[in-house]
Amino acid sequence: MTNPIDIHFRTEVREEDRENIRSILVSTGFFYDIEIPVAVELAEEHLQSGPGCGYFFIFAEVGGKTIAYACYGPIPGTVGSYDLYWIATHDSCRGQGIGSRLIEAVHEAIVAAGGRLVIAETSTLDKYRPTRHFYERTGYLAEARIDDFYRKGDGKVFYVKRF
Repeated sequence: MTNPIDIHFRTEVREEDRENIRSILVSTGFFYDIEIPVAVELAEEHLQSGPGCGYFFIFAEVGGKTIAYACYGPIPGTVGSYDLYWIATHDSCRGQGIGSRLIEAVHEAIVAAGGRLVIAETSTLDKYRPTRHFYERTGYLAEARIDDFYRKGDGKVFYVKRF
């Protein structure tokens, strides 16, 4: 049996994370060009306003290099419900269990904050089959679907994990 990768998780958002996020998302080939600036904006919001902005981050680092990240936050107007806004691993590091360990860290943080469920959303396109499988493998259930959400032929699936 091989040793797991030595991953360091951090929750502090740093100036360089704007570029780290951009680089990770671009490398995956999964996100539209219009989506990537939105992800970067969430980190900028956190840098400007701190945790009070409602966006929380966990970054996965190996050897001092940021290779994956997740962004999540409580859903306003609910008690204990959270959104998983983003989770991505740099393409060069995929398939090594990093995403599974990262989402586990997210779940632990949500539970520690009093969370009772988390919602993740993704596309229905065949390209996103591995993403849907990832959510299912990590304990999420597909609870809703909207056809043609992102564009014609590209629907949205809502996955929910309860704690």
